[in-house]
Amino acid sequence: MRFYVPVLCLALAGCVETTTASKPVQTAPKAPPKISATAAARNFRVVQARVEPIAERECRARTKGVNCDFNIRVDTRANQPSNAYQSLDKAGRPQITFTAKLIGETRNQDELAFIMGHEAAHHIRRHIPKQQQTAVAGAVLGGLLATVVGAGDAGVRAGQDLGATVGARSFSKDMELEADALGTVIAHKAGYNPRRGAEFFYRIPDPGDRFLGSHPPNAQRRQTVNKVASGLK
Repeated sequence: MRFYVPVLCLALAGCVETTTASKPVQTAPKAPPKISATAAARNFRVVQARVEPIAERECRARTKGVNCDFNIRVDTRANQPSNAYQSLDKAGRPQITFTAKLIGETRNQDELAFIMGHEAAHHIRRHIPKQQQTAVAGAVLGGLLATVVGAGDAGVRAGQDLGATVGARSFSKDMELEADALGTVIAHKAGYNPRRGAEFFYRIPDPGDRFLGSHPPNAQRRQTVNKVASGLK
């Protein structure tokens, strides 16, 4: 059997993406006032200076043989959606990318610190390689099943595509909650209020609890942050 695995993007994209939704935003406490683009950009620089060394310290303390030299960058392209994501460059260096639109939608430094900590946590928890492993396993299983039922090359390839998608998303929600938990710790250690930061989830569309959805419900994410934060001193 000719083996095919679809190319996986080396990024846990859309961790806080705000462009699609299946449910309306839940009723929330009064949102913090909007701030100017200049103030948001200034907040980002301050948060980066405080959170990056904490994230790198946590990475070194919790991992072995892992590149903990984070490169935090801004995608300034005007056509990019509100988003933040973690990826790896060709040399394996972890990158955290914020789009300018997302930065402009934040209301305070706590929100930026929580999001930044969340993205750093994806790397510390090794979510990209774990997601790749489950995708490859799913692709193998999907291809085998397609072969058993007598599918041709196109059918086998379709089976591998579907298997890879299912495999990659099997633990995606758990990974997001793990990143929320560790991101809470990182933001707290950097001197920020993660509970206040997680109020950002009140203002973005709720993905709900969809089968094979990539993200858990916003309420569950806030609950995770509150639980972890309650145990921090």
